Amino acid sequence: RKAEARRNWPRWTDGTLLKSFADPEELQGDEDPSLLSPRERRAAWLSVHRRGGCRMETCFDFSRCERHGFKVFTYPQERGQPVSETYGKILSSLERSRYHTRNPEEACLFILGIDTLDRDHLSGHYVSNVDEKIRGSPLWNGGRNHLIFNLYSGTWPSYGGELGFDTGQAMLAKASFDSSSFRPGFDVSIPLFSREHPQRGGDRGWLRRDSVPPKKKYLLVFKGKRYLTGIGSGTRNALHHIHNGQDIISLTTCKHGKDWEKHKDTRCDKDNVDYERFDYQELLHNSTFCIVPRGRRLGSFRFLEALQAACIPVLLSDGWELPFAEAIDWGKAAVVGSERLLLQIPSAVRCIHPERVLAFQQHTQFLWDAYFSSVDKIVHTTLEIIKDRLSPHRSRSRSLWNTLPGGLLVLPDFSTHLGDFPFYYLQHGYSPSKKFTAFIRAVSQAGSLSQPMLRLIQAVSASQYCAQIVVLWSCEKPPPPSGKWPQSAVPLTIIQGRRGRAADRFFPFEAIQTDAVLSLDEDTSLSTSEVDFAFSVWLSFPERIVGFSTQSHFWDPEQGRWGYTSKWTNELSIVLTAAAFYHRYYHSLFTEYLPAGLRELVDGLAACEDILMNVLVAAVTKLPPIKVTQRKQHKEGAAQPAECGDGAAGTPPPGQRSPSAPHSAPAKGTGTAGSRRFSQRQDCLNQLADWFGYMPLVSSQLRLDPVLFKDQVSVLRKKYPSLEKP
Repeated sequence: RKAEARRNWPRWTDGTLLKSFADPEELQGDEDPSLLSPRERRAAWLSVHRRGGCRMETCFDFSRCERHGFKVFTYPQERGQPVSETYGKILSSLERSRYHTRNPEEACLFILGIDTLDRDHLSGHYVSNVDEKIRGSPLWNGGRNHLIFNLYSGTWPSYGGELGFDTGQAMLAKASFDSSSFRPGFDVSIPLFSREHPQRGGDRGWLRRDSVPPKKKYLLVFKGKRYLTGIGSGTRNALHHIHNGQDIISLTTCKHGKDWEKHKDTRCDKDNVDYERFDYQELLHNSTFCIVPRGRRLGSFRFLEALQAACIPVLLSDGWELPFAEAIDWGKAAVVGSERLLLQIPSAVRCIHPERVLAFQQHTQFLWDAYFSSVDKIVHTTLEIIKDRLSPHRSRSRSLWNTLPGGLLVLPDFSTHLGDFPFYYLQHGYSPSKKFTAFIRAVSQAGSLSQPMLRLIQAVSASQYCAQIVVLWSCEKPPPPSGKWPQSAVPLTIIQGRRGRAADRFFPFEAIQTDAVLSLDEDTSLSTSEVDFAFSVWLSFPERIVGFSTQSHFWDPEQGRWGYTSKWTNELSIVLTAAAFYHRYYHSLFTEYLPAGLRELVDGLAACEDILMNVLVAAVTKLPPIKVTQRKQHKEGAAQPAECGDGAAGTPPPGQRSPSAPHSAPAKGTGTAGSRRFSQRQDCLNQLADWFGYMPLVSSQLRLDPVLFKDQVSVLRKKYPSLEKP
């Protein structure tokens, strides 16, 4: 029976079952020959045959990456050869990357300075004679170790995938990639994005994190151009068949282009009228699914628009290699349909269970925020995918790419095990180690051990959770001999630091072995009970900063810039790292994820390093820090000067409140040095917001106290009674 059920192979005589090797149209090539010069036709032919078999093992020189690691060099731009606004953003993103180098001898990967984004001959941004320009460079080397970015390939009428020049052995980071020409593990498929796409930061998705959206008015929508002739017209011409005017809205217009009236059909006039009745943004906001059909090319702008709007993309673009599909599991965020089965789409999406619909919607927001909301993220995702190929044994797993906070914020050089990161404890049942490392930064001019520091070491070492104490000695004079240090029940390690390098306090020293780090200044005053309680809180929130002294940020509408205050209020967004717990992974993220320019900023501005650490953790977690209770005497002594500096012009970003009158008034009796220090902290805050492209800090009004704290019950029933003593 098995033999009977098996389908027989076609015999040579079965001519009707044998498919031709090529259709006549395919033999004409991807481009219209009349639009290509003989030299360009030959370059396109050579490009296909030379790069067809490229893999990382055959067309990439790994030895260039061994000495200096993964470094990226961008060619200098040629005089008289301007680049488009979009390519300028890509180059800027590369130069802002932590991998960028100005020395080509150090480079592992090379990026052309010639704008290759638009290879449509009819475009004003088309650059001619690219072959001559790149062959003249001593770095080209046949395209080896090069990455070429492209958004638009081909031209009317076929809109093929060729770029019109010989790409040699270069990798392509290309939009609208056809899976037939895509080289898996070598090329990178990127999304098509508009020139208005933000350089960094980017707008948030329309669905708030962990929120449940209301039931949408429409089930399935589309509003866009209809092509009357040429490639891409078949699918869009058929979209009107699924329109029911109720919960499925499918609107097209043929009113575009110069000669649309010459080709218009009997539906055009009615379609154009119906098209104007609906607003595109309103449809995006109020629909559960959004149809994303192919246009002239396989990709379209509406793909990213649907992602941002939490409108689940229904893809109708056969053969499209989806963006970053090497890393992203699109089965969790999109419905991939077939152009031939368009009429089955409505019934297919109606069958999706509401719980899965919600999971789809939430995952669109994660992907948008993690990889697509800015040019920076698109470019950096491209680089990280390529970097992962260089060391497969230290690459991110697919689960890391598809789980919060995303692959860009998970460093495989730190670990590839989920349990080593602070983000996955709750989801996967891991837990951090039950001990902490006290990390004390000493910057005293005296070069000797101060009494506050001696008391601090004794109080911290007495904690039952303390595994070790590490002192970063950043003083001019050498540290005291071992006999001068106090005796403690835990090991004490001295590390010689560099004076004036504030960012060193967040360096991932090998001496730090525990998951938890208690960051301390040498003059911090804490009791053992305070340390124990704060650590017990951190164990429940290992992805956040947990500490004592807090400050907050706000938007100053008069100055049009971010303000900063250290007044004791109910609002907080910063926990000072003079006394705070956090996960040791943030040391690696601070040092290896952030570019050198940000760390230099920290060293140049007083007390900026703790603001940057708070901004970094908030950018990763999208959550505020946590304040824990402390003894009242510490509040009074530890409060910073309660002035609030100047705030520069614009409107406050969404969700940010303007400061109240007390915030805006400077404190009395503030010294000149204190004012300068405060002004530098505020400058630091605004420069960080500019670099990230938005303000990552999240405000909170939460403070955690011990159970029965200040309740009128017996002291014997309280675990931390000493916290209530004045």
